[in-house]
Amino acid sequence: MTEQTPRSGLRNPQAAVRGLGAGTLVLEAIVLLLGIQPIRIMGGHLSGWGVGAVVALAVVAFLLAGMMKHPWAWAAGAVLQVLLVACGLLHWSLAVLGIIFGAAWAYAAYVRRRILG
Repeated sequence: MTEQTPRSGLRNPQAAVRGLGAGTLVLEAIVLLLGIQPIRIMGGHLSGWGVGAVVALAVVAFLLAGMMKHPWAWAAGAVLQVLLVACGLLHWSLAVLGIIFGAAWAYAAYVRRRILG
């Protein structure tokens, strides 16, 4: 019986895919947190509720990044992207960030499907 090599050629494809998902979420959280002040200064009327929503979404993104070993974390990441787009009701730039990171998350899910099959 021969050992079957992974389709992707990676030694540990599950870890590579988890790293991609976690990296995407960490980058999203950092961008969200760094974006609060420019939104407030450059003509945005981001209220206390808006800032709280952005911070909460960033915290959830950080937490999900640490939980990528669970299969449900991928679905939760998709829900996070939808929530970020919905935060566009608080400020239009949050919807733009939601679309950008939604596309990045869709690509990460596509790569996950291609590598893990």
